[in-house]
Amino acid sequence: MLNMDFNKKVAIQTHQQPWVASPHPGVWRKPLAREDAERGHATSLVKFEPGASFNEHDHPLGEEILVLSGTFSDHSGDYHTGSYFRNPEGFKHAPFSEQGCVLFVKLHQFQPGDDQHLVIDTQKKCWSAGLGGLSVMPLHSYQGESTALVKWPKGERFQAHRHFGGEEIFVISGEFIDEHGRYPQGTWLRSPHLSEHFPYVVQETIIMVKVGHL
Repeated sequence: MLNMDFNKKVAIQTHQQPWVASPHPGVWRKPLAREDAERGHATSLVKFEPGASFNEHDHPLGEEILVLSGTFSDHSGDYHTGSYFRNPEGFKHAPFSEQGCVLFVKLHQFQPGDDQHLVIDTQKKCWSAGLGGLSVMPLHSYQGESTALVKWPKGERFQAHRHFGGEEIFVISGEFIDEHGRYPQGTWLRSPHLSEHFPYVVQETIIMVKVGHL
């Protein structure tokens, strides 16, 4: 097991991690949290080399993906940088990447009953005004759990707050900062239920945030 104690805070700067070969040729991973070697709960960065592919498979308790770079493909289409999608349990595909891609992937983490197949092109979807000077792009919500992109303008500070049900962040661009540390692009953070912090940024920063799921 890797980082499966949800009562502990985890902060990983993924740029400092080596890529680890998966069982599939041309597919590499940076494990962030993992229940078992090849099954169960997993959060990872995944890299497809150009031409890499998987055999058809499904995803017990679902698959959630944000395309960080390149193009990810399956029978349902091509998903470019910024594509966010959720494949529920029972959805089968044989993914591949002709040009290569890097993905943020969460496996086996859907709540029972959350069976929506969802695809969002975040490069085309509009931002909405959030608290303070923040901009928010909601991506998914189900029974207290929600996922969104949040854009922080240069110099923005947010009030100290607690995370009911925990908080998980992936820094897409810029640098996210709080009283506990500085988290540059590519950092993955997971904070437990009722944890607290006072976040701010110096430069414009975009993060993917999931709350209420821990």
